[in-house]
Amino acid sequence: MVLEKIEYFYYPCDNCPERNFKKFKPFLEQIEPHEKIGGNWGRCTCGRRHLDMVVAHILTIMQKEGLKDEKTSLRDVCVPLITPAYPLQTVPYLSRDTLVILSPDVNHQCATRIINEVPEVKGVLKGNIRDTVGLKDSELPSNEYELLAGCDMRCDLVQTPDGPLCIYKHQGEIHIEFPKPVSPKISALIRVMAKYKNPKILDCTCGPGTLGIAALKNGASKVVFNDLWHPAACTTALNLEVNGFPVKLSNLEKGLVAHGESWDVYCLDVKELGTILREKFDICIVDTFPGVDTTIFTDAVQNLCSEIVII
Repeated sequence: MVLEKIEYFYYPCDNCPERNFKKFKPFLEQIEPHEKIGGNWGRCTCGRRHLDMVVAHILTIMQKEGLKDEKTSLRDVCVPLITPAYPLQTVPYLSRDTLVILSPDVNHQCATRIINEVPEVKGVLKGNIRDTVGLKDSELPSNEYELLAGCDMRCDLVQTPDGPLCIYKHQGEIHIEFPKPVSPKISALIRVMAKYKNPKILDCTCGPGTLGIAALKNGASKVVFNDLWHPAACTTALNLEVNGFPVKLSNLEKGLVAHGESWDVYCLDVKELGTILREKFDICIVDTFPGVDTTIFTDAVQNLCSEIVII
């Protein structure tokens, strides 16, 4: 029922107030001096308020904490990440606990105030969106956003030809993706799957499991998930359960995190897959971080599969 009504979840009611703020103009120049911005500022009787008003409330707290000055615009406050996330045509109106924010400028004291004073915010992360979360290579350090207050668990609703997927993730541990009405990655996967009958698939850089779970929904006979980043492999196991594919957790013997009826989840360096996996696949999915050379991945899996698909 929630999924059927999700596109209306963030729509305003007939009484919701609307104010048009300019994103690049200092916010304080756009309000009256007497306005007191607090938890009920701009809130409708339906309990929701416009995202801009929520961000303005966050900005006011950051200014009081000395982290932002009077010239700060709404554009420079934070990255607002709604949950559940769904591709929207308009700016959302938010209810309680529907927003995780990311900012390089917050500290623990400010984050605690935001959680206590802004009802819509459920989690505050410290970090820069330009810094990709995760582990790009076994020889490189990992990167995470720091959770300063609240909870950073989010859900992305991802549309597929076989119905929506609910992809959960602790946003401080898993890279940020913004759902689209039609996912180019899933479209590419479905096109290549059409060349096979119930293909076996190796998703060697699975992240939170989105593509591999979409493949199972689309009729894959088996999917092996793998990611070098342990939080990603654990998140994949969670999302398999959420989307109707029960798993049993493993003791990490030979990198196996979880397994199920026709799916396994590993946490291995891609270079180890050839020595651990004793089976052949029709398709191998390689979906790496932007700018990462895929050669190491294709070289590692070329003997394991009939076709490699770079997503």
